[in-house]
Amino acid sequence: MQTEVRLARPGRFDTLANSLPDPSEGEARIRIRRIGICGTDIHAFHGRQPFFDYPRILGHELAAEIVALNGPSELNAGDLVTVEPYLNDPTSPSSQKGKTNSCESLRVLGVHLDGGMRPEINIPISKLHRAASASVDQLALVEMLCIGCHAVNRSQSNEADNALILGAGPIGLSTLAFLQTRTKNIAVADLDEGRLQFCREAFSVDHTITVTPGKKMEPSLRDAFGGRLPDVIFDATGNRGSMLSTFEMSAHGGRVVFIGLFQGIVEFDDPNFHKKELTLMASRNAVSAEFKEVIQAMESGQINTDSWITHRLHLDEVPGRFQAIISAPTLRKAVIHLDD
Repeated sequence: MQTEVRLARPGRFDTLANSLPDPSEGEARIRIRRIGICGTDIHAFHGRQPFFDYPRILGHELAAEIVALNGPSELNAGDLVTVEPYLNDPTSPSSQKGKTNSCESLRVLGVHLDGGMRPEINIPISKLHRAASASVDQLALVEMLCIGCHAVNRSQSNEADNALILGAGPIGLSTLAFLQTRTKNIAVADLDEGRLQFCREAFSVDHTITVTPGKKMEPSLRDAFGGRLPDVIFDATGNRGSMLSTFEMSAHGGRVVFIGLFQGIVEFDDPNFHKKELTLMASRNAVSAEFKEVIQAMESGQINTDSWITHRLHLDEVPGRFQAIISAPTLRKAVIHLDD
């Protein structure tokens, strides 16, 4: 028997004892070591997560240790791994085109089926990615970083681009980390000056913009980019007003990438959209190759996440402390421990 922490309904966790069956053919049993708390978990806690049913065991940003394998694999018991939490149908049209991240029947751990807020879980072996030297803290951040990595890959950004990131939370930071490998012409905008200060200190970002509701950002953007508007905009806010503003702020011929989402309708002025010949794209999840890309970037030192984690709690503290943690003004990234 193992004790699981479950989100029973918006705003309330409970704990329950449950047994875990032996792993099926092609599965591994893994022992959870760290769980990253992400925006999906926070939205679910507040009752604002699309595609979500209660009760649900949360947790899809997972660092783990392999306990046992049922099937042939290059992995071994004892290996430290991160989990690719997107369970796709390999026979689906999108999966066969390589779009496993947006499979027609995709199920995401902690969203469509129970996730990792429990001591152990069975996972398809194909969804495990081994680390050579990354720590358990780093592995708990891999899935989050993959979201930014995928968005940057989708954008096809290059060194000639002026790029704007809206939102300097964890997903915005993940996007920034990989965008800096493509271009140095980057501005980051957020409501929170503390987040922007972190971008300046940890990422050496030259251009940060404090967002003032009701005030247009265009003058600040032109100041940052030598009189031009951004060629590519990443919206990591999931805020309707922010997302709709991207159409006006984009340069002619620009690209807009929506990483965040909200429960509603996106509307834009069609003459402006056509006049600028804009490209609008969604960015959802990530693909397997990007998990390997992120782990390699961490282990090579290209991506340094040492200062990202600001809050920690143990699994058994989740029912009592989760709300306070996610409401903390200084929160950047919180991680749940299941060991030391």
